[in-house]
Amino acid sequence: MTLDIKYLHTNLTVRDIERMQAFYMQVFACEPLRAIDHLKGQWIEDITAVKNGEIKYVHLRFPGHGATGPELELIQYLNPTKKFDITPDTFGFGHLSFAVNNVQQALDTIIAAGGAQVGKVVTVDVPNRGRLTEVYATDPEGNIIELQCYE
Repeated sequence: MTLDIKYLHTNLTVRDIERMQAFYMQVFACEPLRAIDHLKGQWIEDITAVKNGEIKYVHLRFPGHGATGPELELIQYLNPTKKFDITPDTFGFGHLSFAVNNVQQALDTIIAAGGAQVGKVVTVDVPNRGRLTEVYATDPEGNIIELQCYE
């Protein structure tokens, strides 16, 4: 029997779900699939191993992939137990990456929406790929976003 596999979503655990939903909708044109919902109960604790697990969550569709494209899942724990600082060299989740047609304009939009710049805007010729302009930035909660444009 062949195992059928389909990529569904990337999750970000956030401090303020309303703010983060607005950020990803405003800056990256993500579309909400439904309203923010609230879940609690033993099954949430069982699946997450977070005692008294209680969450608010929402799924946003990433732009550019149509009605069945991948999603960004935002979850806010209403009783968080810990949070680690995230840097580009943190093990595990690294960053979300978006292709844009103007890196500086996208970076300016991120900053205006409450995010920040991490490194310098770099333009370099990548062998067998083309001329790349890119930068790392963060959303308002420090999650790293890569912006890139190949010419």
